Amino acid sequence: MYLKNSHFAFLMPFAACLLLMACNSPYVSKKRGYFNIELPQHRYQKFDREGFPYSFEYPVYAQIVKDSTFFDTNPENPYWINIDFPQFHSRIFLSYKAVGGKALYKVKQPGGNYKDSLGTNVFDKMVDDAFTLTNKNNVVSNSINDSLIHTPNGISGVFFKVGGNAATSKQFFLSDTSTNFIRGALYFDVAPNADSLKPVQDFLQADMDHMINTFRWKNK
Repeated sequence: MYLKNSHFAFLMPFAACLLLMACNSPYVSKKRGYFNIELPQHRYQKFDREGFPYSFEYPVYAQIVKDSTFFDTNPENPYWINIDFPQFHSRIFLSYKAVGGKALYKVKQPGGNYKDSLGTNVFDKMVDDAFTLTNKNNVVSNSINDSLIHTPNGISGVFFKVGGNAATSKQFFLSDTSTNFIRGALYFDVAPNADSLKPVQDFLQADMDHMINTFRWKNK
């Protein structure tokens, strides 16, 4: 297909302008931007509610909420709580179990359905469950690192850091192996994006570290 002379005469200066613009205006990629997040000063208060088997310090900008349901599962005791961070649309789920205590477990049946089964909280099984729940993030994570916890208060456990766009990038469990076991997991009420959430993730990491380092079993 050939262009008529009049069309050709019109396109020539237009093409020349594009060429000059391309030469004088080099392409520069723009970095993806995120909203600026105001981070408060780290300050803490004590959680030491009567009847609870544990205590710890948590941020003054957080709220303690009694957990009535944990992912559609009823808590097995009244010591399950959430630490809510309203300004960050996030929360730390804390689920407590008594080692040797009775608990209701869901057992998968051959047909794929689940059946409630009464069992005993065995320490080794609870540890295995904590690792299993963390490893469920393997589909979207690019790394899972675990490190041993030993605090000045004699508290031991494991902390998990999950890389990538996982639903929860920070999880942990603490236990005395004989009586008490508690598991914590940080969740955000937004689509997981490791880049945009990193400033808040790092900020809340300091709060989780403080909570763990001030954690105590009250029946010890």
